This record gives sequence, C-alpha cells and structure tokens, in this order.
Amino acid sequence: MEHQFEEWKKLAREMRKKTLMMVSKANSGHPGGALSCVEILITLFEHEMRLYDGPDDPRRDKFVFSKGHAVPSFYAYLIEKGYFREEEMDTFRQKGSRLQGHPIKEVCPFNDFNPGSLGQGVSAATGMALGYKMKKTGHRVYVLIGDGESDEGIVWEAASAAAHYHLDNLTYIVDKNGVQLDGKTEDIMNLGDLKKRYEAIGFLADEVNGHDFGELLEAFSHHEEGKPHVIIAHTVKGKGVSYMEGNYKWHGKAPDAELLAQALKELEEA
Repeated sequence: MEHQFEEWKKLAREMRKKTLMMVSKANSGHPGGALSCVEILITLFEHEMRLYDGPDDPRRDKFVFSKGHAVPSFYAYLIEKGYFREEEMDTFRQKGSRLQGHPIKEVCPFNDFNPGSLGQGVSAATGMALGYKMKKTGHRVYVLIGDGESDEGIVWEAASAAAHYHLDNLTYIVDKNGVQLDGKTEDIMNLGDLKKRYEAIGFLADEVNGHDFGELLEAFSHHEEGKPHVIIAHTVKGKGVSYMEGNYKWHGKAPDAELLAQALKELEEA
C-alpha cells in the first residue's frame, strides 16, 4: 500500500491547490473545512466506496456531503478524475455553473443529496440507509459531517434513529478539525467525547487521524452486524497552509492573489 499512499498524497496536494484556486478566484467560499477533509474523500472514493461503472450505476454506494459548504475539495477530486473540466474551476460559485457553493446532485457526480442547512444531510443519509435496508439492496451509505455541524439537534435525532433501526449499512464520518465559524468548537458548543456519545447511542465508533490513510483504511474495515458505524477523524482546519491551519478566520474567507501564491508554494514544497 505504500506506493498507493504516495499516489494518494500527490492527489491530496493537487486537490488542495485546486481548492484554493477556486475559492480565491471566486473571492468566496470556505477553504478551511475544505482542506481538512481531503484525505477522507480520497479514502472514500479511491478505496472504500463501491462505485462500479460510475455515477450513473444504480448499484453504487451512496454519498452525502452534509458539510456541503466545504465542497471545493470534492470538486477538486472530480476535476482530477475527469468528471469536471479543469476550466470549470473559474466558474465556482458563479450563476449557471455546475460548481455551486453547495453541491447539486443533478449536476454533480456521486453527490446524492443537495445539502443546505447543517444537519439535514445526516438525516437524509440515515433515511436513505433505512430505505435500502428495508429493500435489502445491499447499498451502503456514507455521510461526511462537520464537528461544528454536530451542534445541530437533527444530527443526534438521526443518530438515534440509525441505532434504533440497526443501520449497519450506514457510516458517518465526522471531520473533527476543532474549529468552526468564529472560534474553537469546544468553546462555541462543547459536545464532550464524541466517541463515547455515539457509543452510548448504539454506534460502532472509531477515532483516527483523519490525515493518515492507513488509519482511515483500518477504521473503514471495521463492521459490526446491527450497528451503524461512525469514524471520528481528527483533522487540521486549513491543512497544508501555514497561515490557515487551526485559524477560524479562514473558515469562510478567500485568500487574495498574494496569499494564494504563498499557499500554492507551501503545498508544492511540502
């Protein structure tokens, strides 16, 4: 797997560069949380999810990007894989573009829900998993959640339903970067020990370094019959860019041309 990890690290670097270029060009977007979930997306789409013959294959597993404002990294992945043209990067957040500020399932490959208010995607993914479970189709459902998003009550209502209905075809991935809108998550709304909280509800829970492909792969391999699964991935807000890392000011702020150049240089030299 070491050779594979090296390829994935190169992919991660290119995704981060494209993410920053999109946000800077639009002068709008959420770079911090987009940069923190890059390795999670790569592990999901390069290894974990069964994609079969592509986005239109009805057999494929389902994905919900519940922390939808962090979508530039997902667009960057799809550009790298040829699902979007590279020149579309310049249309991010522009009227008529396929690359909106939140992903639109009708035009975004592998995106199975239109996220809006935080928490809605978690509820939708849980409902999808319940439907597939009842139909016995074998589909798995994966949902990417923010730790700031986890303040929302709908997240915990959905989690309770997931455990009650024994949705072992459902995986939550929490991008726990520790920073949200204007400060640290523990200061804005301290949710305590997320692993213990999910376990108390009835989940199989793992806690990993969300930038370590090996740890992510190991966590995704875990399964327990009758239990939904949550992976709490500890990440760094603004990962890879010195002035963004752990800094809430880059939650929803775009770098100007000078700061973009600095960030791209850092990523290239890392």
